[in-house]
Amino acid sequence: MNKTELATIVADKADISKEKASEVVTAITDEITAALAREESVSLIGFGSFVRRSRAARKGKNPQTGQEIDIAASNSVGFKAGKALKDSVNGG
Repeated sequence: MNKTELATIVADKADISKEKASEVVTAITDEITAALAREESVSLIGFGSFVRRSRAARKGKNPQTGQEIDIAASNSVGFKAGKALKDSVNGG
């Protein structure tokens, strides 16, 4: 499922236009992104939690040459599924 398909389903379930549903889906994803950029976690009860994770700088190897390289520090996003989501995925 992609963002357009999700907006279509939201429009049908909420009895709103596809355009308005698309705006809602975009607003939700934009706000989750903004919260993570501010180093805040986002918790959706029953669905799961998004958290910003930091990776320290480290040494690595270039797989083509075997030469040691420096890998810069970076941030990533982690997601932990909530109980209701886990149960649903596992046939509960």
